[in-house]
Amino acid sequence: MARTTTGTAAPRGFRSAEHGWPELHRIPHPPRRLPLLGDVLGANRSTPLQDSLKFGRMLGPIYRRKAFNREFVFVWGTELAADLADETRFAKHVGLGIANLRPVAGDGLFTAYNHEPNWQLAHDVLAPGFSREAMAAYHPMMLAVAERLTDHWDRETAADRAVDVPGDMTKLTLETIARTGFGHDFGSFERDRPHPFITAMVGTLTYAQRLNTVPWPGLLREAARRNEADMAYLNRTVDELVQERRTASGGGDGDLLDRMLETAHPETGERLSAQNVRRQVITFLVAGHETTSGALSFALHYLSRHPDVAARARAEVDRVWGDTAVPGYDQVAKLRYVRRVLDESLRLWPTAPAFAREALEDTVLAGRHPMRRGAWTLVLTPMLHRDPEVWGADAERFDPDRFDPKAVRTRAPHAFKPWGTGARACIGRQFALHEATLVLGLLLRRYELGADPDYRLRVTERLTLMPEGLRLRLKRRQGSATARPATAPAADEEAPVSEPRCPVHGAGD
Repeated sequence: MARTTTGTAAPRGFRSAEHGWPELHRIPHPPRRLPLLGDVLGANRSTPLQDSLKFGRMLGPIYRRKAFNREFVFVWGTELAADLADETRFAKHVGLGIANLRPVAGDGLFTAYNHEPNWQLAHDVLAPGFSREAMAAYHPMMLAVAERLTDHWDRETAADRAVDVPGDMTKLTLETIARTGFGHDFGSFERDRPHPFITAMVGTLTYAQRLNTVPWPGLLREAARRNEADMAYLNRTVDELVQERRTASGGGDGDLLDRMLETAHPETGERLSAQNVRRQVITFLVAGHETTSGALSFALHYLSRHPDVAARARAEVDRVWGDTAVPGYDQVAKLRYVRRVLDESLRLWPTAPAFAREALEDTVLAGRHPMRRGAWTLVLTPMLHRDPEVWGADAERFDPDRFDPKAVRTRAPHAFKPWGTGARACIGRQFALHEATLVLGLLLRRYELGADPDYRLRVTERLTLMPEGLRLRLKRRQGSATARPATAPAADEEAPVSEPRCPVHGAGD
């Protein structure tokens, strides 16, 4: 069992950096700090993460920023991030925009405080839902949703229309987690406009981020009213989904919702409460599709801009899958180069772009920066992934061969963290990787990707990251195999599947 801090929890609630960092004056901050306002000159309220990256380049691997009366410490150096990964001294910190999601997600897996018992209970109950056996059962449903995407893209291509990559990836990943996890169909591809669930979800994420940019929440009174309506819609949708399952005969064949409703903890016999089931379903529907859709969108952007990489990835798909109409579960893990494309996209633009860590005890970070118990810092993942001491002077360049096995083995530990770290790292990592690799393989097999030469990458921030306004023109490949969601044939040979050991129950991160 992971170590919890029940009974001896570190101080909770927002703590400005001056309360937890005794030698804060040694940490640099941006120039031109203003009394009362702090480091607001040159800041853009809609792109706080990208502003933080700019200051990171200017100030170095650890720095601080102040907004009004709140001061934050940011970290991106690899040595510092590796020290923060020490689970005996540091744990997840729920702060900034994450805590702002608690009114809707409560003590769900992503937003629970470390001292709250439900995250551990839910983790232990739901972890088998991401085992290899469970993943193989999800695979045909992933294929079926992918076919809905390709049918839509075929129609757009026939009409000589560019496809809306972020919009369609969002539809794809929402339908995938809804189908595989909860037996629900939102009908996203049959709609001309985003499903109201998507609209409400984007509203809550955007509001959570905006709360961090104002000195007093009352300034967002109208936005708060919209947020209340968005949260009510999310709750109502999930309550209806759960009620359908409770009254249905036959259940959901052991999917995530079945596990939430019927499975007791293997050691304690505890079950998830009705309120916690709702919170976990919302967590999975939001987190289970929002980050994966961004990862796929960034990957398709880079593939369209690097035809040599796309050709190499496509050649791998053709070689590994051959003329098999429906790739089997084990055939996805054999797309090693496609996976490198995905990893390199996540390196440059990790769609969950930061994670916070707090000190479990008085300690000294990397032997240089004293921290009191409860002090916390935010790790800027895109800057960590660009640390020139690890990734080289060309760290901004897109190069999937950075994830060649030899390169990975020689790289410093904890330099690549798109899934967070430690016991609270993303439980659905393998689900997301399988889904994204499968979809990229299917799309490369079917289409040539045409980039708009006038498009310049712009990144939208709503706690997660997404390329803004990305549209591609597609061309159907001649003789490309057509995937159908029929019973998937078994692979000719067994392929090793990259399944990391769970950091809660096993060694390693």
